[in-house]
Amino acid sequence: MSPFIAEFIGTFLLILLGDGVVANVVLKDTKGNNSGWMVITTAWGLAVFVGVTVAGPYSGAHLNPAVSIGLAIAGKFAWALVLPYVTAQLLGAAAGAFFVWIMYRDHFNRDNPPASILAVFCTGPAIRNYTSNMISEIIGTFVLVFTVFYITGAEITPQKTPIGLGSVGAIPVAFLVWVIGLSLGGTTGYAINPVRDLGPRIMHAILPIKGKGGSDWAYAWIPVAGPIIGAAIAAVVYLALWPLAA
Repeated sequence: MSPFIAEFIGTFLLILLGDGVVANVVLKDTKGNNSGWMVITTAWGLAVFVGVTVAGPYSGAHLNPAVSIGLAIAGKFAWALVLPYVTAQLLGAAAGAFFVWIMYRDHFNRDNPPASILAVFCTGPAIRNYTSNMISEIIGTFVLVFTVFYITGAEITPQKTPIGLGSVGAIPVAFLVWVIGLSLGGTTGYAINPVRDLGPRIMHAILPIKGKGGSDWAYAWIPVAGPIIGAAIAAVVYLALWPLAA
């Protein structure tokens, strides 16, 4: 499996399971309807576990442009590989969202509020304040990327993967995403990953979903810019604390 294909499949699984749990919780007449935030955050953490386990041995399982960019800033990942990785991640995220729609198509065809339909695909603020929303995404992604540096020793590459003892090596990252969701996710829905939001938002815009409303493009730049800024800050702080790491 090439790194490109691994990033595509890993991100596809991440979004299929992550957006899938949101569909199960918010759409009408599902078995998991109204089961709550704990269900959503737990499943997102486990979705990360699945994606990292599958992609890790072949690409290092970035599954997130913020991780790829943060590692490149830290000098631990080639800048020439960033665009191919991000492209694979975006395509995988869009494909995952498409198959969530296929999976829950009967439930999408119920009379769901537009806000619930949009929530299946992408994030949105609990209170719309772009400055606060941006800060939330920066802080959440900083915690993600900064901690990933310590989990992996800043080595997430196809040549040296953090996955050890089979899938056990993916557990720390899964717990990390879980706790970010539980602790920091209540303000914006914790995108902490540009393609996690952008790929599914594009699918929301183009899929023929009954009563879906708009795709909230006015907000869409926050979950893209915020994670990139947070990752860049995490890389700079990591290098300042550990100058020999460069």
